[in-house]
Amino acid sequence: RLSCVRSNVWIASCGVVSAGLAVLSSFGLLLFCGVPFVVTVANAPFLILGVGVDDMFIIIASWEHSLKNKEKSDVKSLLAETYAEAALSVTITTLTDVLAFFIGTWTAFPSVGSFCLYTGTAFVFCYIYTMTFLGAIVVLNHKREQGNRHWLTCMPVKVDKDQAEKSCLYNACCIGSCSKQSSQLEGEHPMSIFFKKYYGPFFTNKWIKLLVVLLYGAYLGGSIYGCTQIREGIDLRNLARDDSYVIPFYDDEQKYFSVYGPRVMVVITESVDYWNEAVRLGIENCTQNLE
Repeated sequence: RLSCVRSNVWIASCGVVSAGLAVLSSFGLLLFCGVPFVVTVANAPFLILGVGVDDMFIIIASWEHSLKNKEKSDVKSLLAETYAEAALSVTITTLTDVLAFFIGTWTAFPSVGSFCLYTGTAFVFCYIYTMTFLGAIVVLNHKREQGNRHWLTCMPVKVDKDQAEKSCLYNACCIGSCSKQSSQLEGEHPMSIFFKKYYGPFFTNKWIKLLVVLLYGAYLGGSIYGCTQIREGIDLRNLARDDSYVIPFYDDEQKYFSVYGPRVMVVITESVDYWNEAVRLGIENCTQNLE
């Protein structure tokens, strides 16, 4: 918003901080419990940041909606109505993410299990911080707006008598509104107006609906074709723990034996008497003939 009072800079910043606190809390707890940390876990903070910021937008939108409907209600009623609308969707999305990653801990790969455990626990802490820490920041920011205070300095913003003679930049940064009006009288957000008056009616046109269906069909066909072209390719070292013998094995293999072709392995599916010298000689002759 072009308003130094109505701007939600602190809420946006604290939404990112909330996700960071969730990562620190979950990682610290699991490291304290002795859960091994693997290199793939380093990707978890980006997932938590995306979910945390998404939850932040949901809460802000619900708060603005409650504030618009009940401008004279107290803070407790506003926050209760906000959580009644936003907490359900935030809870469902968090629950599905947590279940998905905790189910992944049952995998046979220890590194994948560690990644899923770290990420799932981080989602739990992200939900806790969103429901507590972020809600408190929203209330504090609302009290700042009620006092008509600047978003950065928190100093009261007053309308000058010679405001009409000032530039739009001065009014937006120092007065509170570029439109030379009190920041408390700000109307509907321009983005909401765009989706309500232009975007929505545009997509309700029958020809646009047909075009969207055709585009989605083309997208779906391309996606199916792309899935058939996927080739498996993953560095097995990333699936092992940092102290596993697999990592130096593959490092040495790439360093000393990368010029050779693929390895050929012989698997014996029956029980063999290795103590019998004749059996050992037969196996050696078999492998030599294979070579």
